[in-house]
Amino acid sequence: MLRMTLAVIRKDMTLTLLRGNGLVQALLLGLLLIFVFSLSQGVGESLSARSAAAVFWLSSAFCQILMFNQLYALEEVNNSRLGLLLSPAPIQAIWLGKAIAGFVLLLSAQCIFLPATVIFLGKSLSGPPGPSLVILLLTDTGMCALGSLLGALAQGQTAREALLGIVFFPLLTPLLLAGTGIGAQAFDGIDPDGSSAWLGLASAFDAIFLAAGLLLFAFLYAGDE
Repeated sequence: MLRMTLAVIRKDMTLTLLRGNGLVQALLLGLLLIFVFSLSQGVGESLSARSAAAVFWLSSAFCQILMFNQLYALEEVNNSRLGLLLSPAPIQAIWLGKAIAGFVLLLSAQCIFLPATVIFLGKSLSGPPGPSLVILLLTDTGMCALGSLLGALAQGQTAREALLGIVFFPLLTPLLLAGTGIGAQAFDGIDPDGSSAWLGLASAFDAIFLAAGLLLFAFLYAGDE
């Protein structure tokens, strides 16, 4: 399973970086959202720290959807999905490999979204970095675990059925609330809600959808094959 997972990661990262279309679209959408929200501010006005954190995570969420649709579309062009299904390795290795590849791509995109949020929304990183880094990794893990499942659900469907992934977007709400709660602390240094509750919520979300991915992916990805 480990060899298959590493092979999927290497293949997806290579194809995504070489082609670049899906990655560029995801980056542009995220940056566009940040820029549009910056236009809502009047002269001398500034978004609150919580609002700025919400914009950052909203950009990350839409970026995640586009990235995983692109990652799963790589096998649909020449119907090479069948080749992956016929591999002797456990099919969960495909889900895990694409989730890790998406995690790396999403984290790379956030390295651009974060300074854009600071610049366009007039914020500064004044809070403690420890909880912010932990929640970033936990939130990205949950987003990619769920995103890899939804990417499998969207592939091989008609255009209208492929939009079913958007229906499950509210599932990210608890995770985005956790990211926003601690993200606000990172921007203004104030921790009114406490970090432990948000970290616990994100950890529970990750555990649920990592387990769901291992159990459900084979049924979603194999389809009628």
